[in-house]
Amino acid sequence: MLQRVELESKCLNDYRPIVGDEVISDIERLAEPLQGARVVHVNATAFGGGVAEILQTLAPLMRDVGLNVEWQVIEGTDEFFNVTKSCHNGLQGMDIPFTSEMKDIWRQYNERNAAKFEGQYDFIIAHDPQTAGLLSYHGRGAEEHWAWRCHIDTSHPNPAYWDFFAPYITAYEAGIFTMEQYVGPSVSYDHLAIITPTIDPLSSKNELMTTEKTKEIVGGFGLDVQRPIITQVSRFDPWKDPLGVIDAYRIVKKQIPEVQLALVGSMAADDPEGWHYLDKTIRHAGEDDNIFILHNFHNVGAREVGAFQAFSDVVIQKSIREGFGLVVTEALWKGNPVVGGDVGGIPLQIIDGKTGFLVNSVEECGKKALY
Repeated sequence: MLQRVELESKCLNDYRPIVGDEVISDIERLAEPLQGARVVHVNATAFGGGVAEILQTLAPLMRDVGLNVEWQVIEGTDEFFNVTKSCHNGLQGMDIPFTSEMKDIWRQYNERNAAKFEGQYDFIIAHDPQTAGLLSYHGRGAEEHWAWRCHIDTSHPNPAYWDFFAPYITAYEAGIFTMEQYVGPSVSYDHLAIITPTIDPLSSKNELMTTEKTKEIVGGFGLDVQRPIITQVSRFDPWKDPLGVIDAYRIVKKQIPEVQLALVGSMAADDPEGWHYLDKTIRHAGEDDNIFILHNFHNVGAREVGAFQAFSDVVIQKSIREGFGLVVTEALWKGNPVVGGDVGGIPLQIIDGKTGFLVNSVEECGKKALY
């Protein structure tokens, strides 16, 4: 049996003051014919990263409108998650090898997880490359509808990875992608949906705090709250380019020597590569006491992340590939300007020159942050 994630209770009506009566009514109308439908979301981790964060809100709200929803998490060791991280990178276009041994490991773990997947459902939604083989190895029941939800940018995939994954993901009846251009080459579905993800404005990360409270939290990590702060919130991952963020900060530092940089992230169970990239980031920061590299092992949780996003003078999201990057909207929700990479879903969130800037280089990033 796969791990079942305990769901908190959430109420759609609580969002009415934010989204308005019409949106709430539309959701209730759309949910009406699905009352009692048995739905399960399956992904790779219950903590860390955007998918888990989305499901923490989405699954309880689906329950609240009358669907019978569960959330299950697959099992895997570092051996498997090292391979799936390569799959993540390869599907986003990185030029890395995909060996026969890697393919075998991916198949073995998907087969094992498919054997452990239990329960009777009307709709099964498998998230991202880690779970893509579940349908093929489990088989489709007569009344079951399977959907594959892709959260990454597969617009220009490495062909070695795409050719391997295409037969698995096209076996699904429905495909759900963040942007139309992410639907990779030669892939089609009976049902295709383009759904951009959203933040939860009522989560502990996004609740609005007083300036005094945010100052207290940020200062508690050793930053001088009387001096300017630049922050990037992201996993420690080459696509998030924390090394480029440090270089952009150094451009700002030449004109504002007192500036500080906070790189705030989380170490997720399905991302063993994260520790390697964290070490790389620490080495790149060197002996600069004004660079603060923080993550959940420093007791940085959702509320602390929210405080950094709200209190910082500039928030950066210098991604060079990005599925969507909800951290951008999180900072904008708190009224802060964002300097973001002009990639993936970031241009859907930033109004260039009004709510922030879209950039394509370290130099641009530094100049816009300085501005």
